[in-house]
Amino acid sequence: MKRLVSFVSYLEGFSALFLFAIAMPVKYIGGDPELVSLVGAIHGGLFVAFIALLFVGVGRQWNMTALIHGFIAAVVPAGPFLFDGLLISGEYDLDSN
Repeated sequence: MKRLVSFVSYLEGFSALFLFAIAMPVKYIGGDPELVSLVGAIHGGLFVAFIALLFVGVGRQWNMTALIHGFIAAVVPAGPFLFDGLLISGEYDLDSN
């Protein structure tokens, strides 16, 4: 489960960075909104998948703090990368409580 959440977390983080750093400048400087529509839809789907995976993991493998931190990390730019480090370290495992 950690690997899947980690993978989706990185994809969601990179899609956000791509959206902010490349797609939005292309839209507002270049005047072409198509890339924002495509990347925005992909990013939205990855966001929903990431949150859904957090809900699945809470109660089975992680404590409720993981859900709260994961949601905050999904909203803050570059947050998924920081959250992944905490997830892999075992910070949220039920066994450690």
